[in-house]
Amino acid sequence: MPYPNKSSLLRYILLFACYAIIMALYVWYTSPNQVPEAYRGTAADPATFFTPERLRDSETLNAARNWIFFMSGPWEWLIYIAILAGGFARSWKEWLERYRLPIFVRFPAYVLIVNAVSFLLYLPLRILSYNLSKAYGISTQPVAGWLRDKLVAFGISYVTMLAVSAFAFWILSRGGKWWLKLWLVSIPFTVFMMYVQPVVIDPIYNKFSTLSNPALEQRILDLAAKADIPAHRVYEVDMSAKTNAMNAYVNGLGSSLRIVLWDTTLKQLTEQEILLIMAHEMGHYVMHHLEWSAVGAIGSSFVVLAFGGWLYPIIVRNRGARWGIRSISDMAALPLVLLLMSILSFVSLPVSNYISRQAEASADRYAMELIGSAEGSITMNQKMSVAVLSDIHPPLLVKWFRSDHPSDMERIIDAERFDRARGR
Repeated sequence: MPYPNKSSLLRYILLFACYAIIMALYVWYTSPNQVPEAYRGTAADPATFFTPERLRDSETLNAARNWIFFMSGPWEWLIYIAILAGGFARSWKEWLERYRLPIFVRFPAYVLIVNAVSFLLYLPLRILSYNLSKAYGISTQPVAGWLRDKLVAFGISYVTMLAVSAFAFWILSRGGKWWLKLWLVSIPFTVFMMYVQPVVIDPIYNKFSTLSNPALEQRILDLAAKADIPAHRVYEVDMSAKTNAMNAYVNGLGSSLRIVLWDTTLKQLTEQEILLIMAHEMGHYVMHHLEWSAVGAIGSSFVVLAFGGWLYPIIVRNRGARWGIRSISDMAALPLVLLLMSILSFVSLPVSNYISRQAEASADRYAMELIGSAEGSITMNQKMSVAVLSDIHPPLLVKWFRSDHPSDMERIIDAERFDRARGR
């Protein structure tokens, strides 16, 4: 039986340490909120709407946020590599096999072990992120509530991973073009998850109710009618117990469609600003961004599975014996599958984020056109930026890998252009 490759694991750890240092230098020397000279002193310059203290906080916090983000993917990869190269994947499988348990007991137990170990080893980054958010007054959630959410997320993740991996390894055991079969099955699964998200999963985390301001709800519904959106209710979600951030969204498909406002948004923005946010979310619906999002998810899964279907067997052939993986359908390969999926997802972020930014920018324009004015858009973006100490003009790598919305600076500039084009 092959022994754990400790030297190989050490190389991975040293490589990760070097990467961590390089990214720390990058986020430090590409300081947040660096506004181009042309926009200094304008409404897009954070110096005009942040206090000096909050501007310094934003610079420090965003450097830390960006570093944590760029650590998150490689840290997850290091966990899976350690499980494989450290011999743990093989040891856990052999330990379960010694008890001669049936496969329908061994497999869920193995998935639970992998999921639990990964969750615990990834927890330090989550704790660091939570503590930073608390320290800078963004998160308002008590530790107990935060832990509850993370445990709920772990439970949902385990059930989902168990169902998906059980089916995936069964397909793998049958051979043939397994990646194509998996992709075809992923299509109804993706649509199903988008449908149940607002009515089954979201209520587990947060409390939803009808909008507490009936007059505002009617104005929003009138706006929805103007946009030909078949909405009958606007939902309010209690987020003030968790955060000072503001948000609103439209999600779901068909009968599960929901227009949702965070209560923090209701408390901190004016009615005009709220209507602009709502019109933006309606733009996503009118332009079928929800449906295109499903199509994009299905298309990207095809690319990931096709590439993974080529790469996965090669890795198993070359490294399988060393890691205790007997075949592509061996459950000991689960950490390898998770590693490949995580890497491919991370690598694809620049493409998916670019598409998302285009959709968000078009929804911004739709909102201003629906209302007929950009009035309130500038102050809305300024308030939302200050609330979370956001980086109004992120550096290039952050924009590529982390930004799925246009920057606050870009949104403010677009609003000014809209009003100028209409002679305001």
